[in-house]
Amino acid sequence: MLGRNAVALSLASLLQGAQGFYLPGVNPYSFAEGEAVKLKVNKMTSQKTLLPVDYYRLPFCQPEGGPKMDHENLGEFLAGDRIESSPYRLNMKVDMFCEQLCITNLGRGEQKGVSPNKMVRAIRKNYHNNWIVDNIPAASKVEDDSTVTTRYWQGFPVGFIATDTKKAYVHNHVNIEIQYHAVETEPNKARIVRFTVEPFSIKHDFEASADDDDDATEGTDKPFKVADIQNPIESCNPKLPSKEH
Repeated sequence: MLGRNAVALSLASLLQGAQGFYLPGVNPYSFAEGEAVKLKVNKMTSQKTLLPVDYYRLPFCQPEGGPKMDHENLGEFLAGDRIESSPYRLNMKVDMFCEQLCITNLGRGEQKGVSPNKMVRAIRKNYHNNWIVDNIPAASKVEDDSTVTTRYWQGFPVGFIATDTKKAYVHNHVNIEIQYHAVETEPNKARIVRFTVEPFSIKHDFEASADDDDDATEGTDKPFKVADIQNPIESCNPKLPSKEH
């Protein structure tokens, strides 16, 4: 259920080798190992309302100094896209686990007889986030155990409606997976060919942490941290050695 505060986590950023091709008219960019990879956000869309909504109209985590417009080509502008910067931190060929993003106020909890907040309304209208990495839009990955298949959808839902309580829950975790291939003509460089996001929701007990300074973690393997989570998932428990998701 949506409460007043939530911790947004980027649980895993996995970068894997792959083969791919590029769309005509889109100039590929070659990344060096460790180079920053920008994750940008576009307008949210819904097949129910067909009305796009600006990403930051909902109380999502924002980059330091506030979001900024970040169009990379004329086509994005002419298409009416509203592409903005995000606070997500990605680096080429660098696996990242259990990275925290921010603590954000989602508004009052969902209650009978009380007008729902903006996040709840967006979830009930089936709005999807549309993220972009290197001009490649995100696809969400859904595992189907009954047919042993993996399906992909454009973007990923802001949240979901629980089948038991019929209440809205926000996706406050994401597994980010970026696939790339090596560039034959540019040694030690790689190009991104696929970008997938696997969202999920976990109710955490947490306390705000004073350890929220990027400088404190620069040059170390210590994850960025904004909260001390009392009930972390197993792969993010500092007492356990494994970080596999």
